[in-house]
Amino acid sequence: MGVGATLEYFSDILRSKKKKKKKLLQTVDLKVRMDCEGCELKIKNALSSLKGVKSVDINRKQNKASVTGYADAKKVLKKARSTGKRAELWPYVPYNLVAHPYAAQVYDKKAPSGYVRKSENTAITAMNPVEEQYTTMFSDDNPNACSIM
Repeated sequence: MGVGATLEYFSDILRSKKKKKKKLLQTVDLKVRMDCEGCELKIKNALSSLKGVKSVDINRKQNKASVTGYADAKKVLKKARSTGKRAELWPYVPYNLVAHPYAAQVYDKKAPSGYVRKSENTAITAMNPVEEQYTTMFSDDNPNACSIM
């Protein structure tokens, strides 16, 4: 019985080294230029053929393709580009998540309604002292705020 337990112990050690990292279920959003139903079908078929993809949702009005599954974002992007269409990761965030949605680096006329371009620049979101003074002047949190409002 001691030999069997020892063999089982060693086999568990060997199996643990061979295990691959499990991929997490994720949703990858892409911006893909689509003009017609043929383009939409071409993108959907290409993305559905990837290993690990569970579902593909296409929104032609927004030029958006959402891929849900265990596939890597880089592989999904590469497969979308292999169709001959211009593709990039979804560059937009909802309008209400940005402090200054009309700043030059954030506002995009081509963005779908309710979305603005994602910004990594924190200098855009920081308010200067004058802006901060005006926003706190009418704030409910400020005890010395204007009572007319």
